[in-house]
Amino acid sequence: MKIDKGIWKRFGPGIITGASDDDPSGIATYSQAGAQFGLATLWTAVLTFPLMSSIQEICARIGAVTGTGLIGVLKTHYPKPISYLMLLFSFPAIVLNIGADISAMGAVANLVFPNIRASYFCGIFTALLLFLIIKLQYRTMARILRYLCVCLMVYILVPFIVGQQFGKILPATLIPTIRFDKDFLAILVAILGTTISPYLFFWQATMEVEELKHAERKIVVNKRLIQEIAQDVNLGMFFSNLVMWFIILTAGTVLFRAGIHRIETVEQAARALQPLAGNYASLLFSLGVIATGMLAIPVLSGSLSYIVCETFDWKEGLDYKFHEAKPFYIIIIASLIVGLFITYLGISPIRSLIYAAVLYGVTAPVLIAIILHISNNKKIMGKFTNNTMSNVLGIITLILMTTAAFLMFLL
Repeated sequence: MKIDKGIWKRFGPGIITGASDDDPSGIATYSQAGAQFGLATLWTAVLTFPLMSSIQEICARIGAVTGTGLIGVLKTHYPKPISYLMLLFSFPAIVLNIGADISAMGAVANLVFPNIRASYFCGIFTALLLFLIIKLQYRTMARILRYLCVCLMVYILVPFIVGQQFGKILPATLIPTIRFDKDFLAILVAILGTTISPYLFFWQATMEVEELKHAERKIVVNKRLIQEIAQDVNLGMFFSNLVMWFIILTAGTVLFRAGIHRIETVEQAARALQPLAGNYASLLFSLGVIATGMLAIPVLSGSLSYIVCETFDWKEGLDYKFHEAKPFYIIIIASLIVGLFITYLGISPIRSLIYAAVLYGVTAPVLIAIILHISNNKKIMGKFTNNTMSNVLGIITLILMTTAAFLMFLL
């Protein structure tokens, strides 16, 4: 979105949303996919890119056209119980996700500095994040998040540290491999749930509202702006899936070859890489986990706070100071503290992610269906309703996420 001057500043909410999708929990999922099945799931990065882009672009367009987040639109045009239901499922899922990410950051930091306990790092990261979120205004926070996106480039470097069989990579990327066994279907469901997460829908719509509100000049919502929003979202989702592809490639060429087929946490992935690809690769992998955690947790907690505040008409926004929007910041503080306590209580990050996945799986198909209905409603969107391609991709996404939800409960 060309609101600021300079190439870097043109990157809008799309790049942050895309990068935050590769959070420590997502990295663990992609690492497991590569370790367990080698290159067999590389094609999922190609498949999910247009689906992610389509849904996120629709959410961004809804935010820009209506001037409010998804919950605000739901409250205005749909029965209130729907927004309460979204809140009911989103709150525990996001908090569990935050807890798993904090735990992952502490674990990999402990690998880099083994003399300091992982629990101490968890507390340090939580305190640092709370300070940054509460202290900094929206523009500064958005700038920091954009710079953190660059840190994910380390995952593009790691595969080149070890030798690659390029003749096998391209076919695995372009030709889908499907195995109708429980483990393979389970990893496909996990990848879908990780890449197309409901909290990102809320974040994307709300951030478009924030961007327009904080623009240096008055922005008119027209065809050109919608095209710029789409370009920003496409760039962000491409970056997200590129990182995902490289993580699967790393695990698929290093861990799978070495016979390491069970990776449940990012700590295990980083530890396994050390003797196989060298300390440098393991260090880069660990630093990437910490950076993406610092990026994803503000998005997770911010999404949750926007959802709650929009539901109850409380003042919201990262540009407000703490005393100006106390409920907004209290929700963020509570979500991070509860997430931290989850790690201290010894609850397995994997178990937390399973519970979160179930809750996301329930809400994602319902929310996608609502988003498609909103974006085709001329009373809400005016002349900016979906085109044919958006509807086709949106319906495919809805079918896949509904199927994934069914398989998740079945498996």
